[in-house]
Amino acid sequence: MEPLELLFERRALPAFTLPAALERLYSGTLGFPDGCLYANFVESLDGAVAIPDVPSSNKLIADASEADQFVMALLRACADVVLVGSGTLHASPTARWVAESAYPAAAGAFAELRRALDLGPEPALAVVTTGRGYAIAFEELPREPIVLTPTTQDATAVDVRAAVAALRERGFRRILCEGGPTLFGSLLDAGLVDELFLTLSPVVAGRTTAAKVLTLVEESRYLPDRRVGASLLSVRRSSDHLFLRYSLR
Repeated sequence: MEPLELLFERRALPAFTLPAALERLYSGTLGFPDGCLYANFVESLDGAVAIPDVPSSNKLIADASEADQFVMALLRACADVVLVGSGTLHASPTARWVAESAYPAAAGAFAELRRALDLGPEPALAVVTTGRGYAIAFEELPREPIVLTPTTQDATAVDVRAAVAALRERGFRRILCEGGPTLFGSLLDAGLVDELFLTLSPVVAGRTTAAKVLTLVEESRYLPDRRVGASLLSVRRSSDHLFLRYSLR
């Protein structure tokens, strides 16, 4: 993989000391303050992040980008815990949600980074679930997740503020959300998302009335009544893919 091309980066961003191999590939450094919740998505030119009736649609949307896999892995390597929703977990029941599974070529460098950050060998895995809609045999997953459920038996949704607070109580400082657009929308609604990493892929997904296509946020609406805006922190490029980093604070 060729190093990403740095096109723009805001000054004075938090910076970890990355191993030389990661710093070279990322074309600079990356860092997060303690208590940061950041999300990662890949999106088509026409705004699709997932096609529910197509297996592994995110890989199709990413257009087989090795750089996208690398950035996903780097973000996982910085995280204390990876947070997903039950739908995402159900769609990828064999995934381990660790850096080296996304980009095996830099496994050693990712391990070195986690040691430097005083992190364990791999981030914990947490899943938000109401227990309805998806039958997940947690004991059959590659590793045991932290299961975050509604705070009361009659609740129809998980209180994401309580879920994130529960992760903080366990000592998790940096939370990476790899959940789908419904979970992301819930976190955004609650004002819990600090940063968004968005890979813009040079493909067009298209849509019809018969086939549902998911966009970045589902089950939440903002405009015209509420403005939810972002500030651009950095732009990187790999061939025809753009890697955008936004602050949502």
